[in-house]
Amino acid sequence: MSRASTIKRGAPKRGAYSRKKPKTSQIDRLLASLPVGEETLRKGFTWAMLGVGGAAAIAIVTALGVPGAVGMALAEGVGRAGFRVEQVEVTGLQRMDRMSVYAVALNQKSRAMPLVDLESVRQNLLRYGWIADAHVSRRLPDTLLVHVEERKPTAVWQDQGKLALIASGGTYLEPVRADALPNLPLVIGPHANEQEAGYQALIARAPQLRPLVKAATWVGNRRWNLLFSSGETLALPEGEDEAGKALMWFAERDDANPLLGKGFVRFDMRDPAKFVARKGAVEAGAAETSVVNRPEPAQSSSNNQISA
Repeated sequence: MSRASTIKRGAPKRGAYSRKKPKTSQIDRLLASLPVGEETLRKGFTWAMLGVGGAAAIAIVTALGVPGAVGMALAEGVGRAGFRVEQVEVTGLQRMDRMSVYAVALNQKSRAMPLVDLESVRQNLLRYGWIADAHVSRRLPDTLLVHVEERKPTAVWQDQGKLALIASGGTYLEPVRADALPNLPLVIGPHANEQEAGYQALIARAPQLRPLVKAATWVGNRRWNLLFSSGETLALPEGEDEAGKALMWFAERDDANPLLGKGFVRFDMRDPAKFVARKGAVEAGAAETSVVNRPEPAQSSSNNQISA
């Protein structure tokens, strides 16, 4: 056999029988560049789809109110899929007990998200005096969000020997100990809490007297007696306007010729036309009484001054 006809048996030419590498798509290259694994991405996608489906199911059940066993079964199924209340996030609290809010939020017949009655949770929270308003919402898959707007204490109310913090309008907040009283006005007597706003308006007409008043007693559900830190009692007349005028007159007279801390025990202004001041032990009948006519505050002068 000639050299020309000899068949060479050697390695095939490079690439003659090799498989072509598959082309990589832009999406594949993007996924490969991410700092997470493919399995993690699959799980994230699965949870995202469940979230969309769960949100849709919750919207359907809550909007349409699917009745009876069908609606309950659907809602519970959503809960078993992971849409179930497992935690509560509370914001806005300053003084109220946080555990009370948790207890209300978790007090559900079922914790499946579609069965949580957000408005019911809100209304139950509003039963607490500290809470002026509350906003309750879902954060899928497993969290209730509760934002609370708290009331601020504005006074201390004493009734039948018991002390309590109250908010504007007289809303009862919580008991307070006598040795832990805050620097707030003290109002005393039945229904005095309901008159707290009226008292604040009254004392605002003579602000120079505010730091001198130790307590205010609501008498007969119709008028105020003010007790000063120096020991005197000022009996004011009925009616917001008359009481305000009387207090302004007293403040002007005390500025012109000090009355407080001068041995008086009681000032009586229940008669809008008169000012009665007493010294000594009233109960023993040994009181010294002085009476002057009382003009309007703007017309008051140095005449008819009561000496100490």
